[in-house]
Amino acid sequence: MTNVTVTNASTTAFGTITPDSTDDEIRAAADAIKAAGASAPTTGRDPINRPMIHNWVEAMGDTNPIYVDDDAARAAGHDGVVAPPAMAQVWTMRGLRGARTDDDPLGQATALFDAAGYTSVVATNCDTVYHRYVSPGDEVTLSAELIDIVGPKHTALGDGWFFTTKNTWRLANGAEGKAGAKGESGGTSGEIVAEMNFRILKFAPDTAKAANPRPDLDPAKLIRPTTSRDTEFFWAGVADHELRIQELEDGSLRHPPIPATWKPRGDDGEFGTTDYRVASGRGTVYSHVVHHAPKVPGRSLPFVVALVELDEGVRMLGELRGVDPADVRIGLRVDVEFLDFPADGDNPAWTLYAFMPSEGGDR
Repeated sequence: MTNVTVTNASTTAFGTITPDSTDDEIRAAADAIKAAGASAPTTGRDPINRPMIHNWVEAMGDTNPIYVDDDAARAAGHDGVVAPPAMAQVWTMRGLRGARTDDDPLGQATALFDAAGYTSVVATNCDTVYHRYVSPGDEVTLSAELIDIVGPKHTALGDGWFFTTKNTWRLANGAEGKAGAKGESGGTSGEIVAEMNFRILKFAPDTAKAANPRPDLDPAKLIRPTTSRDTEFFWAGVADHELRIQELEDGSLRHPPIPATWKPRGDDGEFGTTDYRVASGRGTVYSHVVHHAPKVPGRSLPFVVALVELDEGVRMLGELRGVDPADVRIGLRVDVEFLDFPADGDNPAWTLYAFMPSEGGDR
């Protein structure tokens, strides 16, 4: 029997766990974290504030005027400017040098699976429900709890465990809830602002597969692609060595992808998953530049960035590899190439796409 001690409702010690621990011992330790319940609420570093809202909407390209203009917000039924609901997590971020609290279940579960040898991580799901707006001057708290553990499971990345934490944001004590919607009064202290179920996979990477060495690229320093709900289908295709192009409602193709607003909304209020077509990966160089400076993390200079017109009719940016920059020309025929990189510590294996000259190289 594993040594698992729950000292109180918010602090869990999962005892001695090692890579030799049995699945039952690991599960018992995880169940102890789950049984401890929610962490104590922590208050964000700053109240909701306009400068952060302005920075966020500019970075995201969100032009909804109720986030920056009092008159527009009042016309929509609010008392004044409100914060974008999707900023909920922003208000309780710890910052670059912040540390998790001792009773934080995500930190506890991560440490447990690290100790058990499942040292790599990948996020798999993030489901969020927004209950109310908040406005400048409000303060929010965050508490979290471990709500689900599934494993061990065999995945393409390696054997591992899935676990889900639930984050709950509430109006802090003393907050007056200034952002009541039309016809509603302001919120009360403790009222739920947003909830998020965050699921991750902790796994032991499969080291049997090794990526082809590419001396001009340093995977540890390369900037990994970021995904959103609108682009995840594209990067999932890249991981499967497919070049997926969004197909619009009228059957036309588009890249980069846009939100699939023609799809019916699901129970979560989000539009459905977009349709796509798998491209051949063949095309011609429509335009190109040779990058000499400044330095780009993980890449040797110079390198070629090409705008490629795919045979399907859409244009896509990508690195053009395997050719002397002086030999690149408009109309050069190219094929897609997929660059697989191995897992590195806590970072999972990943894939980039690029282009390379076709055999013959002419139109």
